[in-house]
Amino acid sequence: MTNAIDARLAELGLTLPDAPAPAANYVPYVLSGNLVFVSGQISMNADGLITGKLGAGLSVEEGAAAARACALSLLAQVKAACGGDLSRLKRVVKLTGFVNSTDDFTDQPKVINGASDTLVEILGDAGRHSRSAVSAAALPLGVAVEIEGIFEIA
Repeated sequence: MTNAIDARLAELGLTLPDAPAPAANYVPYVLSGNLVFVSGQISMNADGLITGKLGAGLSVEEGAAAARACALSLLAQVKAACGGDLSRLKRVVKLTGFVNSTDDFTDQPKVINGASDTLVEILGDAGRHSRSAVSAAALPLGVAVEIEGIFEIA
């Protein structure tokens, strides 16, 4: 059966990737009560890792696209945490976004908007969340963006 979130993803022409496996000694998510804490999801798409540094070769638009990919991976992890049933997702509580950027780059919020806007586009008001958007001198594997999230489920 298709739920409203799956239907909205299809309407937008988006598909969730398989929930990425952890690359080290950690778990992809932790369930605590009605909250799902999702580990940082790095920017990747069907073509592979989205790498680069904002302010040195990557545009804000390219960074926002990388953040959008992270948002889809976050939702994939929530779906896995919910046993494949995204209809259990009640709301996005908080995102913390890390942007691989130069010392003088100051548009981290515009980059992480790629994830925030995507979640609101998919989930409506349930996608609105608190957020932090910070710079990082480097991220794992040279990726452009990494985002972790907290989600409320039923």
